[in-house]
Amino acid sequence: MELLTDRSKIVSNKKLSFLEKLYLPAIFEGMWITLGHLFRRKVTIRYPEKKKEFSEIYRGQHILKRDEEGRERCTACGLCAVACPAEAITMTAAERKAGEETLYREEKYAVVYEIDMLRCIFCGLCEEACPKEAIFLTKRIVSPELTRERFVYGKDLLLEPSDRLRRIDISGRQTKEVIGFKKDKKFKHNQ
Repeated sequence: MELLTDRSKIVSNKKLSFLEKLYLPAIFEGMWITLGHLFRRKVTIRYPEKKKEFSEIYRGQHILKRDEEGRERCTACGLCAVACPAEAITMTAAERKAGEETLYREEKYAVVYEIDMLRCIFCGLCEEACPKEAIFLTKRIVSPELTRERFVYGKDLLLEPSDRLRRIDISGRQTKEVIGFKKDKKFKHNQ
């Protein structure tokens, strides 16, 4: 058999003894670990009554943010899709038409913006790569579904509500340096 790459290595060429061929030592080792776990304290949380506390830096379901006027921030630049190591983000860009200035912030916007939640590893690189601060990871848990197709979240599930009262606060996700940078008026994008 010819190898496809030169990176593969043979890990062990050791011959198994008679007992190892019977797998008895491995079975006894597994049983010993199981017996050890039987007498430990349970870590079960009674879910509906008591909820697990998440870390301050917990990254959950994504959200596409709107600006102060309710327009979409995303300009479909594709940097989040390029930064995604799992290649979970896909998008299709289009040009803004006359009369759509109240819907989209820039001349270009994402007609289709989809995240495959089964592929996503919730690393936050899309959040860091976005120059317009359009995508953030919230503290919400991705809801369970029965089919794979329902885990592909489009703009209908990702886009933040246009109502100001129902918007999601992401100030906890931003560092002091980022907030200070956004308030600095000497930069053109803050004017």
